Amino acid sequence: MNPPCKFAAALLWGVAAIAPMLPAPAHADVEKTSLALPAVAFIFSTAYIAEDAGIFKAVGLEVTQQVITGIASANAVIAGSIDFSFSSGVTLTRAAARQQPVIAIAGTYDRTGFWVLISKKIADERHFDPNASLAERAKLLKGLRVGVGAINAIPHAYLKLIAGLGGLDGEKDIVVAGVTPPEQLGALSRDAIDGVSSGSPVVEQLQHDGIGVIVANGTTGNNVDPPSLTRIAANVLMTRKQLCADHRSLCVKMGDAMVKANAFMHEHPQEAAAMLGKRLNVKDPEVLALAYKNTVESTPSPPLLDEKALATADDLNVAAGFMKAEEKLPSYTAIFTNEFVKH
Repeated sequence: MNPPCKFAAALLWGVAAIAPMLPAPAHADVEKTSLALPAVAFIFSTAYIAEDAGIFKAVGLEVTQQVITGIASANAVIAGSIDFSFSSGVTLTRAAARQQPVIAIAGTYDRTGFWVLISKKIADERHFDPNASLAERAKLLKGLRVGVGAINAIPHAYLKLIAGLGGLDGEKDIVVAGVTPPEQLGALSRDAIDGVSSGSPVVEQLQHDGIGVIVANGTTGNNVDPPSLTRIAANVLMTRKQLCADHRSLCVKMGDAMVKANAFMHEHPQEAAAMLGKRLNVKDPEVLALAYKNTVESTPSPPLLDEKALATADDLNVAAGFMKAEEKLPSYTAIFTNEFVKH
């Protein structure tokens, strides 16, 4: 039995009981803050676990989480209406290049978190060969309607990169539609779209149901498509630089929560998976097991950031046509800090 199946069996045997809430320190003054999430997906597991395992409460935070689709999450932070956002390195570096005073204080996901899939029907019609080169596989996307969780965000960037490697124009040769992750399964099932650029648990569910076929694997492949994306700042905790200057305790506590949440995912996988399954309404234990495995392997503990992973994200901006090469920052050291996640 492979590891995901063993884990699924454990869930079925009732091991997946929710872990006890972590006790809040008596000395901690509770502060209120806000966190914007671009979508509902496993890539944002750190935020869900921090809330559902009682970690935010334990570090002295009351956090209001709000889904604000795509890059609008980052824009809400920039505008000052939200304190923090979970945003991709693609979004962070692009905002910084445009002179926005933003900073990442934790890196919670260090693989792309995305795959490109097409419907099995289309794959059969186009004689898809999973052993073909990435460029040949990517050519099959021509003329297809592909759903992405958010326009101009990392799933869209990944789709455009893959299309370009197949010699396609990501603007003209593919019809791209914004389709939220919870809606993607149904949309592909009823032929409203032909494919998706998506992540867990959508990918695992599509494969489990025999609906989707992977064209490009940007996260778990033995050879990541393309290999340059093997490690990337796919999700960071972003805020305004001035917030950490004016309300340092918020950044200290949020950084501490990220450290504890990522550690909890590695140290208590069954409890964490149960929380995530409930939060994201994943009912099939095998799908949940595989989605969790793929997620925790992409979840660094501690959630440190580095310049190379941010540079890789910025290269994805350029490859996707979201910005010009000459617009890239000469250095990324000014847009991240690890001071709040180092213990």
